[in-house]
Amino acid sequence: MAEPNKGELEKLLIKAYSEADYSGEPVAEFKVDFNPQEYGQVYDVEYERQQGEGTTGSPVVFRKVKPQEYKFKLMFDGTGTCGDKVEVFDRIQEFFRVTGYDGEIHRPRYLKLLWGKLESKCVLLKADITYKLFYSDGRPLRAVMDATFSENVDDSTRAAEANDQSPDLMRRLTVKEGDTLPLLSYRAYGDISYYLKVAQVNGLDDFRQLQVGQQLVFPPLEKASDG
Repeated sequence: MAEPNKGELEKLLIKAYSEADYSGEPVAEFKVDFNPQEYGQVYDVEYERQQGEGTTGSPVVFRKVKPQEYKFKLMFDGTGTCGDKVEVFDRIQEFFRVTGYDGEIHRPRYLKLLWGKLESKCVLLKADITYKLFYSDGRPLRAVMDATFSENVDDSTRAAEANDQSPDLMRRLTVKEGDTLPLLSYRAYGDISYYLKVAQVNGLDDFRQLQVGQQLVFPPLEKASDG
């Protein structure tokens, strides 16, 4: 087993992809000049308050785990006192060329954040830049960027990764050989009686005619019950 490289400081690396499934080689990369001293991770859960007739309480019903956010404070220094002398404005433009809008795919690029044990598929949500020092001609000598990245994982993938079997979550199941709609309803809800509602949600004229490989939507239990 190879020994870790103890002589070189590992820096935060951002890899950019043009494909939503992150296939192929990255189209561009950006390695920070200075590692952040800290970063923030936001874990946000969405609930829905429900008020029933004749009740005074407001029970909360779990809906989903929202995409996580990562917040970094990145420094750009052109004075040369902390490392190689760079053009701060050019480095910031390079950051946006890697992480920002791509005209070929008509959207911002799909990103991977890689640093130590952190590996996240994400997109750039926003970047606030503060310029601090300047040359006499107005070019910035130093800047600090507050960059926020949002996890780029859809709800069904996140639920699958968490092995979440809750009937209160929207789920998608792929039809396999031998599957029937009542059987799939039992897998999703623990109850076969919802299969007609599932057929209605998926626009199935004949619930007996399922195709292998077909994807079916199984809405949250309450919505399945109410139609």
